[in-house]
Amino acid sequence: MRLNPFNTNDINVRSSGGGGAGKAGGLGCGTIVIAALGYFVFGLDPFQTAAVVDQVGQSTEQAGPANTDEQAVCTSSEYAEEACNALTSLNRTWSGTFEAQGYGEQFRQPTLDLFRNGRVSTQGCGSASSASGPFYCPADQTIYIDTSFYDTLERQLGAGGDFARYYVLAHEYGHHIQTLTGVSDQIRSAQQQNPRQANQLQVLMELQADCYAGVWAGKNRNLIEAGDMEEGLTAAAAIGDDKLTGGRVSSENFTHGTSKQRSDALRLGLRGDDTACDAITSLR
Repeated sequence: MRLNPFNTNDINVRSSGGGGAGKAGGLGCGTIVIAALGYFVFGLDPFQTAAVVDQVGQSTEQAGPANTDEQAVCTSSEYAEEACNALTSLNRTWSGTFEAQGYGEQFRQPTLDLFRNGRVSTQGCGSASSASGPFYCPADQTIYIDTSFYDTLERQLGAGGDFARYYVLAHEYGHHIQTLTGVSDQIRSAQQQNPRQANQLQVLMELQADCYAGVWAGKNRNLIEAGDMEEGLTAAAAIGDDKLTGGRVSSENFTHGTSKQRSDALRLGLRGDDTACDAITSLR
């Protein structure tokens, strides 16, 4: 995807946790996969998963002070620059979408926190290690991405390419959109009222985030290159609940949806119509 260069005036980005945002060796991919499975499949709190992994011997660097020099963070690695380019585009796309629908005053940019092989602290969602993988914290409206996950995505899950990485970020951005529109709060409330339906409701929220990821790409179709669609759909399928567990969990225990559901949701969004995504939850 031929994204324009990032503009630090259009993004909020920082780097925290040990190891920075660089692309380097010593990944500890096994740990990341364990927690990613816990989060993407079993619905475990990623912070709890990370703690369990730490207890069985996976060491991580201690968090250092956050680097808030956006230019330095965005140029610290190929992955970081990609993420900043995508964040600039995501902000502009969704800001314009909210404005066009008459909700411009509701839009707020999320913060992107890039770290690698370290520990990160959030404001309202606790602390997490690299093992947590990518996540969004609604309390501080921040997307946290351990860039080591991108290596895991390619090497162990078979989903490489820049658009696969953009999909991960755009999915987490989708959760930010759900926070701004109130869908996230409505889902949480419905889960509390219907605990037996909690997983099914979570699946709907995840599929909508996948759809929103597609919307961003669909609204920037002129920037899409040959092979991008396939990379995104491959990534969506690679982290389906059934794919990650080899079918060892039932639909009642799914938290993110099957490979087909996730691919279909992304494909729906690629049409560029965000209102089509709203129907997934029927709560907005």
